[in-house]
Amino acid sequence: MKITRDLGGSHAWTLHEAVLDGGRRVFVKKGTGSCSFASEAAGLRWLADPGVVAVPEVISVSSDTLILEWVDTGPATAAAAERFGRELAALHAAGAPAFGAPWPGTIARLPMENTAALDWPSFYVTRRVLPFVRLARDDGRLSAVDVELIEDACAYLPEVAGPAEPPNRIHGDLWNGNLLWTDGQVVLIDPAAHGGHRETDLAMLALFGAPHLSTILGAYREAAPLSDGWRERVPLHQLHPLAVHVCLYGEAYRGSLTTAAAQVLAL
Repeated sequence: MKITRDLGGSHAWTLHEAVLDGGRRVFVKKGTGSCSFASEAAGLRWLADPGVVAVPEVISVSSDTLILEWVDTGPATAAAAERFGRELAALHAAGAPAFGAPWPGTIARLPMENTAALDWPSFYVTRRVLPFVRLARDDGRLSAVDVELIEDACAYLPEVAGPAEPPNRIHGDLWNGNLLWTDGQVVLIDPAAHGGHRETDLAMLALFGAPHLSTILGAYREAAPLSDGWRERVPLHQLHPLAVHVCLYGEAYRGSLTTAAAQVLAL
């Protein structure tokens, strides 16, 4: 394999364009001693299994290197957004055996617990929100008052989580940076994939914005109508990514996290 171009870095990794010995162009992520590459590869393969969304092929994975199919990107179009909305609905509908996943999870450079739970509110609170809230507290990034507010929101969450749904097959970190817009289609990368709640993926799309978001959501809802109150539940599903961002980036996201917790308590 020959590295042809350095593409910068992300968290603890360096990113590269490369060519394999046979001439195939690939994307290479390099790092050190982490389960994150194995987790990412498992998630990509699991998302690919139903055959309803585009993800890059996993060519090779080891403890320090992940090699993926190269994806040529293009402009974000309304047609691609509409197609993606339908494909995302189909991915979610493919389902999962449980809330969780059978491999160790990661998000960015942080480990994430994927052990199954019996219901989604329990899984979300104990595996997704509170571990990162407590990590942020221990690092001095959240105060005791902040933590109490978020814990109160988590205790209230089962009452406002909406109708129970079976485990959906979700990407788990579906912000715009993890969408590669190609010629007529969206390719998904960098998942934190697991069996979860489909509204989580939609709330993540909304958190940092995505091109043609209204078109994506419209096509999604035509294919798979959402339960009443889904828009009001967006802050609930954003507690996890915001807690992760406080752990990674600190004070810049603290206010957004505590505001989301207050919004949950106001539901």
